[in-house]
Amino acid sequence: MDYAIGIEDFLRDRDAWQIIDVRSPGEFISGHIPGAVNISLFTDEERARVGTIYTQVSPEDAFREGLQIAGMKMTQLIDSVKPFKQIAGKEILIHCWRGGKRSKAVQWLFNFSGSQCTRLEGGYKQFRGALQSFFNSETIDIRILGGCTGSGKTEILAEMARLGEQVIDLEAYAHHKGSAFGSIGEDPQPTTEQFENNLFIAFLSLDPHRPVWLENESKSIGKVNIPDGLWESMRKSMLYTIDVDKEIRLDRALRYYSEPIDIEVLKNAFERIYKRIGGLDYQSAIKALEEGDLRLAAAIALKYYDKAYNFQLSAWPADKVVHLQECNDVKRTAKRLIQKSVIL
Repeated sequence: MDYAIGIEDFLRDRDAWQIIDVRSPGEFISGHIPGAVNISLFTDEERARVGTIYTQVSPEDAFREGLQIAGMKMTQLIDSVKPFKQIAGKEILIHCWRGGKRSKAVQWLFNFSGSQCTRLEGGYKQFRGALQSFFNSETIDIRILGGCTGSGKTEILAEMARLGEQVIDLEAYAHHKGSAFGSIGEDPQPTTEQFENNLFIAFLSLDPHRPVWLENESKSIGKVNIPDGLWESMRKSMLYTIDVDKEIRLDRALRYYSEPIDIEVLKNAFERIYKRIGGLDYQSAIKALEEGDLRLAAAIALKYYDKAYNFQLSAWPADKVVHLQECNDVKRTAKRLIQKSVIL
């Protein structure tokens, strides 16, 4: 039977399902529902071939081509889904792009073979639509933590989370620390689409009646972008900006970006901001790196990023900015931020 559920029912009870994405591998890599596994009906090449026939010949001929391809894979598909029948407490939910022919065909095959499964109505397209609606709703109570590079914002947010606050670490989801040096020591970045998908599920896991703390970021974090609706909400939120001693910030910058030390990677990072820091500072930074004076190189980078942050801060509505001085201690600062936000 054609059992199907809508996107609202799925999002309300996400943990009840093992998601099987039957789209092609390329579609899956570009973006998928977190937790899904890919059991493809077509390869990328087969999908392209069926699509070409659909547009250049006829839908009927495309259907026949798709049927011929799928027919040779029935046993493989049945074997691929078997391990997921054994996952305790989970039912199988399958989807394709629109919840149409591909997922219906695979659902029929799985059900016929004894692997009972349900289909997601509207498929991945409906999931993406729900994501856009969520981030554009402006119903999230967001608090932003800001401060110059090396202020320890990530550590402070982690301490706030330990104290019970709701925190989403945007840089952790982006696999990037948000500067020309931000990819150092990080795993490869996800696609922007996957970044959005992961954030969506992370937000849905939180209590919507309580505030969520985020770190102040640019629209782009490395190669991924914050969803438009979320970005607009962030720019309208209260910004708590912390002041930390420069020497402490330098210590952190050195710890973040020079352990283990790779001088060529650091040089490449300075190369990316050459036009913005100016030729003189660039040459000074490269010389410092070559001479092993990492602290001087870090000081040059901080000088540029401090200017950039202060420029951004000047554009934030003054009535939405809270300044906290002497925030050198992570644990004490976390407690101060929680208390300050409650008062406001």
